[in-house]
Amino acid sequence: MYKVDLNSDLGESFGAYTIGMDEAVIPLITSANVACGYHAGDPLVMAKTVARCREAGVHVGAHPGFPDLMGFGRRSMNVSPAEAKAYIQYQLGALAAGVPLRHVKPHGALYNMAAKDEKLARAVVEGICEVDDRLILLALSGSEMLLAAEKAGLRAASEVFADRGYQSDGTLVPRTQPGAMITDETLAIERVVRMVTEGVVTAVDGTDIPLRADSICVHGDGEKALLFVRRIRAALEAKGVALRAL
Repeated sequence: MYKVDLNSDLGESFGAYTIGMDEAVIPLITSANVACGYHAGDPLVMAKTVARCREAGVHVGAHPGFPDLMGFGRRSMNVSPAEAKAYIQYQLGALAAGVPLRHVKPHGALYNMAAKDEKLARAVVEGICEVDDRLILLALSGSEMLLAAEKAGLRAASEVFADRGYQSDGTLVPRTQPGAMITDETLAIERVVRMVTEGVVTAVDGTDIPLRADSICVHGDGEKALLFVRRIRAALEAKGVALRAL
């Protein structure tokens, strides 16, 4: 029987009284990656998001990124491994909000850079281990972060993306390039099912590349986000795939 986690990046709004579309998305997922204030979010939004996840029985993880509010953490930064490690640890501390953290998923440019940079990947893993070595690292399938986690004895899970294009080396197509986003929902769902049940995805050059799908990221901030998440759940369940948190 196939099983997979369904995660979403949440808590990326600001203000005491709203957490955007997150309220509706939370009941549809099994794990939440909560922004820790560096690329998005603030203390009140973090607390409210965690509380909603607790009520819904959704596992909570930290979503630390670069200190880049204006760029939403998507701009590459020239940082040392020591800085990256400190950023991770600082943000894990910021999210201490009344529930046990289950995992850590780096955000945006930090995620993509550490997927390919061995030293940066090791810094991310070291930062997590020194805070709590029981946490699970959620990282791009086939990435340097997963290799670093394995070497350090840190549990890790391979993540795939429902609506992102892949390059032939297994990395995500940069958002500035054609093919970065899969806008056809039916195609995106077909790709997700294939990733989970066959362990492959078609890259932008037309080749099939292997990957491991322990967790699927679904973005909950698009215009049709809720319908998309519901369709993915239904398609997976129709194929006999069980949805389970990490």
